[in-house]
Amino acid sequence: MGKALRQQKAGKGSPAYRRPSHRFRSEAKFRPLDEIEKAGRLDGEVVGFVDAPERSSILMDIVFSDRTRLTLIAPEGAEVGGRVSVGSKADIEFGNVLPLGAIPEGLPVYNIEVAPGDGGKLVRASGGSGTIVSREKGLVYVKLPSKKVVTFDPRCRAQVGVVCGGGRLDAPMLKAGTAFYKHHALNRRWPHSRGVKMNAYNHPFGGKQHHKGKSSCVSHGTPPGRKVGHIGARSTGRRSAKMEEAKLA
Repeated sequence: MGKALRQQKAGKGSPAYRRPSHRFRSEAKFRPLDEIEKAGRLDGEVVGFVDAPERSSILMDIVFSDRTRLTLIAPEGAEVGGRVSVGSKADIEFGNVLPLGAIPEGLPVYNIEVAPGDGGKLVRASGGSGTIVSREKGLVYVKLPSKKVVTFDPRCRAQVGVVCGGGRLDAPMLKAGTAFYKHHALNRRWPHSRGVKMNAYNHPFGGKQHHKGKSSCVSHGTPPGRKVGHIGARSTGRRSAKMEEAKLA
């Protein structure tokens, strides 16, 4: 029958692929959405930074005026002793947490909530930021780093600014050992062989030399063992000049 594919082993959660969550420092989520944030603001101070192994960005440790403590993703320009505010009436400054409806258009935002009160889900990688494009019919339009424009509830919270650690991928690895420890921090198996280099019973792309031997497009309903390649692809290959002209028209 052949061996299980890499994605099957990872999905099963065997020790070789299990994430080392016991070493993770913080979820880096917002405070629970309460009346304090809905009607006013809560001020805090950055008392330190946390270099979490599970994240590409640095976390900032915040102590609020009510003596509660919280860890959030740090923006570019954060410093020890800096002020951070949360709430609908917080100042428009980098690192502060506000509802999207209270942030002016054109400002960069990150750590965006998908639903009000979920703690922040989108745009959390180092150097990332979205941009508030416009507001229309009770919705806020945000342009994500992927250039896709997504609509959000104006009550969804986000941090103002750009995630710290931009340019992380610009520096070369220089040696394989550096790449190994980078993946080892998250228990990612590295290096790994390409599917076309495997035997046919190891991978759907195996059994041929230098090419896949057949189309790599599969449907969204494909079983996990075959779900590799272009999943639900609308098109593959280079775009022709006619297609580009039709798209612009």
